[in-house]
Amino acid sequence: MILELSKHHGLGNDFLVVFHPDVDDLAALAVRLCSRRRGIGADGLLVGESEPGYAARMVLYNADGSRAEMSGNGIRCFAQALAARRGDLRPQLILTDAGSRLVQLLATDRDDTLDVSVDMGPVLPGAPPAGWQALGCNPDRPVAHLSLGNPHTVVGVDDVTAVDLADLGRQVPGTNLEIIEPGPQPDAITMRVHERGAGITEACGTGACASAWAAVSWGFVPAGTGQVVVHMDGGSATVHLDEPVAGHVTLIGPTVFIGTVAVHSYHYESIHS
Repeated sequence: MILELSKHHGLGNDFLVVFHPDVDDLAALAVRLCSRRRGIGADGLLVGESEPGYAARMVLYNADGSRAEMSGNGIRCFAQALAARRGDLRPQLILTDAGSRLVQLLATDRDDTLDVSVDMGPVLPGAPPAGWQALGCNPDRPVAHLSLGNPHTVVGVDDVTAVDLADLGRQVPGTNLEIIEPGPQPDAITMRVHERGAGITEACGTGACASAWAAVSWGFVPAGTGQVVVHMDGGSATVHLDEPVAGHVTLIGPTVFIGTVAVHSYHYESIHS
């Protein structure tokens, strides 16, 4: 059995994409393929299937094999792979475990890069993750527990580089943990993230949306700011906050095609880009 996969990244948050795999244990496949040392290496595996009324259905498995509801960077990578498969850049309505998402794609001056925007839906209140109270977060820090179909905890800090994010993330593994600080521009924030099922990643699309919403509510950016630039380790994304719809956000950023790989019995047959 040979699986044809493509690899993409959104601001360094990288994913493998496969369509219609004839595999019984997709979680185990994700663990094998996403391993940085014994596999191809990725933050997650995106599985595409046909779904009536949609361009496709996307299922996401984290690098540890756990299934996740949604990924903002992941769905942009998935859309790029689907566009290549379909041979067009038409808008895509994609079904995820968090519901449907409309994706718009725009060509750039690079053949391997698309600018992709995703209607991410509303930012909703969420519950504190297990172990949060025991963490003993500084009560003077602003904290927001939010959901974009997947769980987020956003914490405001003075300096994101001064926080031991790996240690904090290990203590609350059931959430995507974002730490943010204002700036450096007036309409921008700086964010670092520890993702559920993947650890520290270079970027997180749903985390950027949750963080932008929190930044506006906390006054980290000027009141009335309609677009927030979110600077992450892997680059910057833009989050548009739709004022007429409370909490509604759109994620905008680049998606890059890295290459393709054919895997036979979990071993590599060939790789090219």
